[in-house]
Amino acid sequence: MSQVNNQRKRDWSIEEAERVFGVASWGGGYFDIGQNGHIHVIPQPNSPDIRIDFKAVIDEIRGEGIQFPIVIRFHDVLRSQVVALNQTFGRAIDAAKYEAEYRGVFPIKVNQMREVVEEIVDAGAEYNFGLEAGSKPELLAVLAYNTNQDALTILNGYKDEEFMRLALLGRRLGRKVVVVIEKFSELVSLVRLSKELNIEPMVGLRAKMQVKSLGRWQGSSGERAKFGLTIAEIIKAARYLEAHEMGDALKLLHFHIGSQLPDIRAIKDAVNESAMIYAELVHMGFPLEYVDVGGGLGIDYDGSKSTNDSSRNYTLEEYVADVVYGLKEVCDLENVPHPHIVSESGRAITAHHSCVITEVVGEIKPDGAEIDTTPRENDHVLLKNLYELHQYIDDHKNYQEVYNDATQWKEQAAEAFKLRVISLEELGKIETLYWQIMRKVQSYYQSEDFVPAEVQSLDFSISSQYLCNFSIFQSAVDSWAIDQILPVVPITGLDKPPTKNCSLVDITCDSDGKIDKFIVDHELSNVLPMYDIPEDEPLYLGMFLTGAYQDVMGDMHNLFGRLNEVHIFSYDDDPEDFYIEEVVKGSSVDKVLSVMQYHPSSMALDVKKLIDRQVAEGHIKPREGVKWTDFYEYCLEGYTYLNTSKP
Repeated sequence: MSQVNNQRKRDWSIEEAERVFGVASWGGGYFDIGQNGHIHVIPQPNSPDIRIDFKAVIDEIRGEGIQFPIVIRFHDVLRSQVVALNQTFGRAIDAAKYEAEYRGVFPIKVNQMREVVEEIVDAGAEYNFGLEAGSKPELLAVLAYNTNQDALTILNGYKDEEFMRLALLGRRLGRKVVVVIEKFSELVSLVRLSKELNIEPMVGLRAKMQVKSLGRWQGSSGERAKFGLTIAEIIKAARYLEAHEMGDALKLLHFHIGSQLPDIRAIKDAVNESAMIYAELVHMGFPLEYVDVGGGLGIDYDGSKSTNDSSRNYTLEEYVADVVYGLKEVCDLENVPHPHIVSESGRAITAHHSCVITEVVGEIKPDGAEIDTTPRENDHVLLKNLYELHQYIDDHKNYQEVYNDATQWKEQAAEAFKLRVISLEELGKIETLYWQIMRKVQSYYQSEDFVPAEVQSLDFSISSQYLCNFSIFQSAVDSWAIDQILPVVPITGLDKPPTKNCSLVDITCDSDGKIDKFIVDHELSNVLPMYDIPEDEPLYLGMFLTGAYQDVMGDMHNLFGRLNEVHIFSYDDDPEDFYIEEVVKGSSVDKVLSVMQYHPSSMALDVKKLIDRQVAEGHIKPREGVKWTDFYEYCLEGYTYLNTSKP
């Protein structure tokens, strides 16, 4: 049944809008629908009186002359997530009488933007919250920014000798840098370099877990996992350290069973398994201090609170309690010290703080332009049949039969045109009549409780495609690559019922540049209830929960490049409860061309020479030539996306 049609059966209200779009369900306490029908931001859930009207943010951005599409970062949301994670662990540790501390780290692969890393480090300073790096460039950044001597620096991923030397530099600087061994040969290199430089390392071992998780990243666990050591390799590594008189350097046991874990049972099982491995290593005489439970704390992207790939069936509090109590129970039974708890919850920290705002710049209708269908005496019988069906459709009692007949005649018309039996104009009339009939069929079923399966497909077939000024491949790559559900909601107008169903397409020249999977009314839908495009003002859509991975994984498809960014901080004394702290310019055309080894200055000179030649030959007037030269250079310096501002 059509989403829009369903909504017309009920009286529309803000509560109804919330049920349909589910903002509070996926918003994590940071987003909801205000009584004025606008999306509101509650950047600090503990201070609900501070509410930011999203339209006010957009109005100020427009007033500053900043072009859309745009990334908006709410830094207070980012800080709030860091604090919530640390405080939740703190409360659970106190309640359980757990005899160690929480020492979390942020894996910067989730979002390497400097402003994000700086904010997390600052917000986590009082909790000794550290950073994780999985590559040499990330390690170089982490060494410069993770300056808290009591915070951990966790190093994952495959490592070469330079990587190891950088890690030991961190140790020389007095940092708690833990090199997590992913394969045995890394340990051999680390031991050799440590002795050569006379620097004692901190060593971690990553275990290949037997527990199998659910979801897209279940390959992170099990015997075929890309990273980690088997039980035999863990024993071999520990004994190797012992043989080189470095047994005390073994400080940490690490596991990771997936990036977005939907089911709490997998977490319980993995914690139990890791606790038993930890306890056995301690019994063997190795004084481990930390157990790193990895990432995986999920985000409820679709608001269903389920085991769907894009959801989770647990809360932050339940996740933390299962980690703390799970480790405590095994350690108490095995009579070993409680280890400090490390987690690498990057997605949970960053997802909510960032969103993409794009403007709808056009509508692509399936039936295109309608043409005059006035009948003529010599019309082909297929056209006459459709005309008669259209004229007397209201007299029909069986709309399933209408659907079947119209569909069959349209298909026959397409074949007849290929055989030159009907003309192009007749085919155009048949298409126009067909779509008019289908809309009638769809409207008939609005009030019906049962809708035939074939007719249900009309919701998608008849729906428009809204053309949005952004690139899926730059700003929502997971939506394209792994069918990740990202919430999409109009920023304003939610106090009124939607007027149509639509899917979204971007401005790239790629047919995959589209979004046709949405969560509507707590169900997966291939259309989104939407509003007509106003003539007098822009229609803005928000794509939310893009702060994890989407910010940093975008590519250069069509050379669109990075978006403009605006950083927002809440401020209770401001009438609008916020201020713009920083604007970061997105990619200019000359910048993205330079990345691809073009030389914009030379290109501008070459085009100028071509224009000058046309001027010299009298094909272009000199004044016009200067204007074209200036225009080319202006475009080189401009934003890569569509300029929708009115002249």
